[in-house]
Amino acid sequence: MAKQDESTGGRSRRRRDSGAEAKGKDGQSSSATEWLKSVGIALVLFLVLRTFLVQTFVITSGSMEETLMVGDMLLVNRASIGSRIPGTEIRIPGYSSPQRFDVLVFDPHHEPDLKLIKRLIGFEGDTLAMRNRVLYLNGVAVDEPYVVHRGVGDDVHPWMEWQRDHLVADLDPGTYAPTRDNWGPLVVPEGHYFMLGDNREESLDSRYWGPLEAWRLEGRAVFTYYSYNKESYRPFPAIREVRWGRIGRAIR
Repeated sequence: MAKQDESTGGRSRRRRDSGAEAKGKDGQSSSATEWLKSVGIALVLFLVLRTFLVQTFVITSGSMEETLMVGDMLLVNRASIGSRIPGTEIRIPGYSSPQRFDVLVFDPHHEPDLKLIKRLIGFEGDTLAMRNRVLYLNGVAVDEPYVVHRGVGDDVHPWMEWQRDHLVADLDPGTYAPTRDNWGPLVVPEGHYFMLGDNREESLDSRYWGPLEAWRLEGRAVFTYYSYNKESYRPFPAIREVRWGRIGRAIR
């Protein structure tokens, strides 16, 4: 009888152990499933947030100095002016419209794998011209306190030939010879914007590659959340060359 009891007890313990092992495996499977669900939800939220609400942008060129410096890290508000559905020209409406002199991130037509940031200067129907580095909007000189000028001479660039097709009616395209500092008057076509860099002599902008289609806008630059001297030769510049005075700085 003792052996029988021992055998019966052994079978009971094995059943209990087997049940506990099964529950353990089920528990591990359930935990893994919940973890994957959490990761999936977080990923979806991140993609929605980045695609339609906000994004970050790092300045890698000096075309917007002194407004933006190489090494500035920006927060860009995509929801403010509406965001484009990736891979399409369809835009989700924003709660505001692009305003003149806004600093905007966009997807340029001449560089499909690149995002640029410039200042919005002209709307469709505007007449723009530049005379000796002074910008004229609809015949009136524009006060541009944000602009930086360099001590370099004027320049001619073959990309500017597109301007011949957008001149005001009384100009002869055959004799038109635009330069970086002297061009126009020309008319911004329908559904387009005219974008210029603040570092006027160092910026490849709408003067060269033409007006920007309105649907290419990505968002409005809001503030600098971090900044460091990216061009420093010191080790670990992101830590040792922080520009504390630019952190939290609103972009205007």
